[in-house]
Amino acid sequence: MSESIHRVAQTSQVKAPLAEVAPQVRKLGFTARLVRNPEWFTLGLIIVTCLVVGTLNPRFFQFATIFDLLHSGTTVSLFALGTLVVLASGGIDVSFTAIAAFTMYSITKAVFAWWPDAPFALILLCGALGGVLLGLINGVLVHRLKAPSLIVTIGTQYLYRGLLLTFVGTQFFMNIPHSMDSFGRLPLFFYHTNDGLRAVLPVSVIALFLAAGVTWWLLNRTMMGRGVYAMGGSLPIAERLGYNLRAIHLFVFGYTGMLAGIAGILHVSTNRLANPFDLVGTELDVIAAVILGGARITGGTGTVVGTLLGVVLVTLINSVLILVGVPSTWQKVIIGAFILVAGTLFALGRRAR
Repeated sequence: MSESIHRVAQTSQVKAPLAEVAPQVRKLGFTARLVRNPEWFTLGLIIVTCLVVGTLNPRFFQFATIFDLLHSGTTVSLFALGTLVVLASGGIDVSFTAIAAFTMYSITKAVFAWWPDAPFALILLCGALGGVLLGLINGVLVHRLKAPSLIVTIGTQYLYRGLLLTFVGTQFFMNIPHSMDSFGRLPLFFYHTNDGLRAVLPVSVIALFLAAGVTWWLLNRTMMGRGVYAMGGSLPIAERLGYNLRAIHLFVFGYTGMLAGIAGILHVSTNRLANPFDLVGTELDVIAAVILGGARITGGTGTVVGTLLGVVLVTLINSVLILVGVPSTWQKVIIGAFILVAGTLFALGRRAR
């Protein structure tokens, strides 16, 4: 009996300090939870934007709007997925539009001149390989020079675009290969609206979902993906952990170049026009979409879901706000305001945590 009383006393003495410590553990605040799951903030902005636009223009709530968003966002999504990988590694790439323009224009022009009946799969493969090659040049320069990737890719952006305009051509090219033209006209799904219009979901959106799945798998299920996040978190620590930084640099920029090359070929196919001046100026929209999706410019963070939500938000602002009479000049203002609000909330959440 005395032994049991002694055990109970010991137990109460152990539990007493725990009871005193437990109230000191505070739950995460709202902003701290947003830092851990920034996708919810982006999703909230999307819902608010859709409700405002839908209230002012009820025609917004129809499948045709979703089709238009997917069509408009396919190229931007491919760019954004590549940018996500670079940002997660602690770098930044602004040359992807130049890579896309170089590959889409040069390959389209070369194929039409030498093999106009080439299958689309081969053209797409050439675009991907061309993008990988140009992206690897970025990776080699960043690793060898130990220079900031922003400086390197600004230089290669001007280099690729200058080579395109100087040696390849500067004119619009509308005579694209037959297989590219057929692919651009091929619908994945279509229906007729109440107005008698034909709403088409192009087959090119399949590339968006495939790229999103592959990128998610690479970042979350492979050692290379872990190395990307580790290098973005801390370069010296990643090196001490045994990650091959050269391989990671080559993978990051090569993968980004590959997605840019594919995006360029799909862009020409859906628009049925090769324009060497196309896609210029979309770099900031793409980077804004990735940041709004929760990726930090300092690296080590970012998700595929958040990036796609950021693309949806930016595409909504750029493509849909015109339906409610918002001038195009205000689109950049709204995107900038969203980025500032998101950055402020995430910074406050990190301090609170």
